[in-house]
Amino acid sequence: MTMRILVTGGAGFIGSHLCERLLNGGEEVLCVDNFYTGRKVNIVHLMDNPYFEVLRHDICLPLFVEVDEIYNLACPASPIHYQFDPVQTTKTSVHGSINMLGLAKRLKIKILQASTSEIYGDPKVHPQTEAYWGNVNPVGPRSCYDEGKRCAETLFFDYHRQHRLRIKVARIFNTYGPKMLPNDGRVVSNFIVQALRGEDITVYGEGRQTRSFCYVSDLVEGLVRLMAGPDGFIGPVNFGNPHELTILSLARKIIELTGSASKIVFKPLPPDDPMQRQPDITLAEEKLNWRPSVPIDAGLKKTIEYFENFLKRDAR
Repeated sequence: MTMRILVTGGAGFIGSHLCERLLNGGEEVLCVDNFYTGRKVNIVHLMDNPYFEVLRHDICLPLFVEVDEIYNLACPASPIHYQFDPVQTTKTSVHGSINMLGLAKRLKIKILQASTSEIYGDPKVHPQTEAYWGNVNPVGPRSCYDEGKRCAETLFFDYHRQHRLRIKVARIFNTYGPKMLPNDGRVVSNFIVQALRGEDITVYGEGRQTRSFCYVSDLVEGLVRLMAGPDGFIGPVNFGNPHELTILSLARKIIELTGSASKIVFKPLPPDDPMQRQPDITLAEEKLNWRPSVPIDAGLKKTIEYFENFLKRDAR
């Protein structure tokens, strides 16, 4: 039986991939986005599909629609965008979650929250398991996103406990792939665009901080499996690639893959930038039989190809 699925933030990087995956799985999709960071180009190829609908809407305002499931992905996720209007970022996580939870409660349906590894802050536990409470600065420049997402998780679990709402909470670690914004300040898109343009590649600090990068199709597979899983398994559950590498080694890898003549330059480390980020995905493996399958080199090649085409179009 075909379900009508609401994806908030559906025109964004991850949301657009999720919309496409759901449509390919035979579902009907309502994509809701205010197009602050989402882009029509990400979903224009879906417009002719009769089972795809787009609604321009900010989830900080109430939404009244009839759907069977909700994926709540709406929120700017890169530091450049979420720090531009930090109050609105917090409102999106808090007010937006309240509105989507209220909709799910009214309809008596399942709702998935796209949370983040940022709830762990600058972790003192490595790798990070779901049981770790985190080490987060509540008053720093990243707090609007970190604490907003932490509060959203609180709301989801309180709606579950108080109203018996069926929830799913996914903690998303660094994800990359086609449809990323070239100016979003994320390390993969930054390095690729700088390399393709022959510009200096900017590494903050000494580049010894580590990240774990998950290709977007792997992440989407995890979200779909979590939503389809038994109601008793609600999370939170980590989704990310446990393969850890330093930022400096990532910069060198991208220079090699692009054949760029770019040089690496070092700049001061931004405040509250985590030094380590690596997911423990044991829970996802055991409960969902999920683990990432796309190697970093293969994923980077696909992402580089996307940005090569993007920059060519942009230059016209």
